[in-house]
Formats: sequence, C-alpha cells, structure tokens
Amino acid sequence: MPLITSAGIGSGLDLESIISATVSAERNPKLQRLLEKEDSLKVELSSIGEVKSALSKLQDTFEKLADMGNFGKRTANITQPSGGDLISATPTSSTSTGSFKIEVQQLAQGSRAVSGDGLFTSADDVVSASGGTLTFEAGADKSFTLDVTAGMTLSELRDAINDADTNFGVTANIVNTGIDGVGSKLVLTSNVTGAGNDLKVTNDNAELDNVSTDANGGGSGGMAIDPANDAAQDAIIVVDGITINNSSNTFKDAVEDLTIKAVRESEAGETAKLNVDVDRESVNKLVDELITNYNNLIGQIGLQTRVGKPLNGDASMRSLSAQLINTLGATLTDAGPFETIFDMGIGVKKDGYLEKSSLVRSLNEAMDENFDDIGKAFAGENGIAKQMESLLEEYVKPKGLLKERENNLNEQIKDIDADKIDLNERMVELEAGLRKKYAGLDVLLAQMQQTQTYLGSQLASLPGFTSSKS
Repeated sequence: MPLITSAGIGSGLDLESIISATVSAERNPKLQRLLEKEDSLKVELSSIGEVKSALSKLQDTFEKLADMGNFGKRTANITQPSGGDLISATPTSSTSTGSFKIEVQQLAQGSRAVSGDGLFTSADDVVSASGGTLTFEAGADKSFTLDVTAGMTLSELRDAINDADTNFGVTANIVNTGIDGVGSKLVLTSNVTGAGNDLKVTNDNAELDNVSTDANGGGSGGMAIDPANDAAQDAIIVVDGITINNSSNTFKDAVEDLTIKAVRESEAGETAKLNVDVDRESVNKLVDELITNYNNLIGQIGLQTRVGKPLNGDASMRSLSAQLINTLGATLTDAGPFETIFDMGIGVKKDGYLEKSSLVRSLNEAMDENFDDIGKAFAGENGIAKQMESLLEEYVKPKGLLKERENNLNEQIKDIDADKIDLNERMVELEAGLRKKYAGLDVLLAQMQQTQTYLGSQLASLPGFTSSKS
C-alpha cells in the first residue's frame, strides 16, 4: 500500500480541512460552555470576595468599638505661657477631668564634681603611679567601680570612665583652662537627679585622692561639688497653689493618674493652664469609621446583587442585609438613656445607609451628657459591638459562610479545568480516529485513480480506439 503522509495527498481531496472542521464542530460548543461556566464562577467568586473584604473592614472597626479602652481616653490640652512650653502632660483613662494652673519653680538636675586648681597641669599628667580602684556612687542604688592602671594619665582616666560597661550615668570631661596655677580640670557629671543624690567618688589608694570627692584617709578629696550651683536637686512644681517636689522632672501621680513633665523653669511666676477632658475626637473618629465601613458594605451588597450581577437574588445576601440592620438596631441594656445606638446621634436612611444625625441628639450632645454610657452601648457586655462581632464572624471566619462558598466556587473552577483537559484528550483521540479512517479512504482513492489512468492508457493503445475530446 502506498504511504500517505498527509490526509488527502493521495486522493487530492482536502481531507485536512474536513478533519479540522469535524474536530472543531465537536470541540468548540463544549469548550465554549465550559469557558462560559468558568467565567461565571470567577465573576461570582470576585463578587463574594468584594463583599467579604467589606465585611472584614467592618469587623476590624467593631473590634475597636468592642474595646472599652477606646472610650476611656482623656486629652490634655495645655495653654502654654508666651515664653515657650513650660510643661507636657499625659493622662490615662482613669484621669479625672479638670483644669489646673501649674508653675515650674525648679528643674531637677544631677550633680557635677570638678577637680581643684593646680592639681593637673595638662591632660597628660599621670593620675597614679601604682594604680588602684575608684568607686562611683550616686543615690542609694547607683554605683560602679573602675580599675586605674599604674601610670594612667588624666585623659586615659576620662576615657576609661566614659567607656565603663557598668557606668550608671557619669560623664567625664577635661577642661584645659590655659591659666597658670589652674591648669587642666577633670569634670564629672552625674545624670542621677534629686536632692541627696550627689556624686561620691572614693578610692583604695591615696594617690587617687586628686580624682576623688572623698580622700582615702578621710576628709575631702581633690574634687568638689559647688553646693550652690552643682549639687543634685529635685524638680519643684506648684499645682493650683500646692508645692510638689520630685527627684526627676517627670511627676507621676502628682495629680492622680496624670503624668506631668517639667520642661523649663517659670519666669516671674508664669504658669501653664492644663485642661483634662474626655477624648471626644477619638470617639467621633470611631463612629465616622463605623459609618464609612458599614455604608461600604451596604453599597457592595447592593452592587453585587443588581440585575445582571452574579449575586442577584442571592438568599445569603438578603439574609446578611437583614441581620445587619436587626443587630445594629438591637435594644441595649446597661447603657443609661440609650435604648439603641440610634439614640446617640446615629441615624439610618431609607436606603439602609448610616449617617450622623441630630434628630434625637447629636453625638457631641450625647458625649456631653452621657459619655461613659456611649462606651457601654458599644463595648459593654451586651453592647452592639460584641453582637456585631459575633454576626460578622459567622461570615468571615476560616470556616465561615463566605469562606465555604469561596471554597465551593474554587472547587467548581478546578473541576472545569479538569473537564477542559479531558475534552482536549478526547479531541486528540477523535482526530486520531478520523485520520485513521480517512487514511484508508485516501489510499483507496489513490489506487482507483492509478487504475483509471492505467486502463485509460491501455484502451488508447488499442487499434481503432478514439478517445472523446471535450
């Protein structure tokens, strides 16, 4: 049998087109249905994702609204004097509201010890020929020791103090006066503030007396603290006429549950006016966030359920919409005069969107009259936030309603991918079968054409045979 390498080459017929058309006629309608179904599932999956994303944002908002701490914040408004900031203040949720006048009479400081005149001519002077140990102390619980090596110079001692790992806050510097008889001075500054916390430096070798505040044998060493200017001292503030001392510039609970930091000393008795109030702005921001994210969710549900959209007529979306408004409008308990959240300056429009409203009272009025009850209305044990959290969790949790629906849609898309592979394999088999059938026909027709040609030539060679001419 003659070898046919391409369908139709033997017979001259366009069998390739016939095979291609047959396979296409079988494959295309089925493939089109699969692609249309896949597109529909993907659009539905996208719609579910948009609703789920909006639900998650609203859930994040209700997590904040369920935290009572977000309704207990206080603000500290300070009117500073014209000379610049006098104080700063940080309230807690327990700080009582009120107004105060505050004067800063004195800032806290650490002590400063300076070596005496003529003890050192330059920074290269040797501190001790044989070495020893220096002990630095300030206050009841701050201390460290330093080994002084034999032959250590004044500049080397400065570096050793500053680089000591256990140094609690002593800074060493050298001042070169350039004055005969005064020479170079070692200056030690302690960051330990508060009256009675002066820096004390002792030694175990009298050679180190010049760099100590206390001599080894008793009495004063070569370093001294000027009691008028360089001694450690308390900070002193006056709050509404009451004088308060503190070892640092940060006063905790000078006013109960309020931290006041002294920034600079008052000039000519100037004062700062401090007003502690409930944080209305943060509550307003939370309510604004609630309205924005709730309305975004309602908008998404409306968009995805329009005519022609994949969720049009979807029962779960109708159920979600109904549950949202029913839960949001639930009757409150233990929330003072507020029976629902719509009693505190939040309204709902005919289209289901929320808005700030003043039909009953505005939110600011509600905060003025019953600030603590607003927190109970949202974050209380039976508050709206916790009820809404429970509702939304059923939809967005890992095994929630929308996640299960997404999983189902993704499984259907995977099934379509498998169906497309199966369809392609069946079309390959169909094409192979057609080629096998048409190959036999092609060979047969080719043989018949050869036979016809042979017979025609034989007949033409017979005596008296005349072929007809067209």
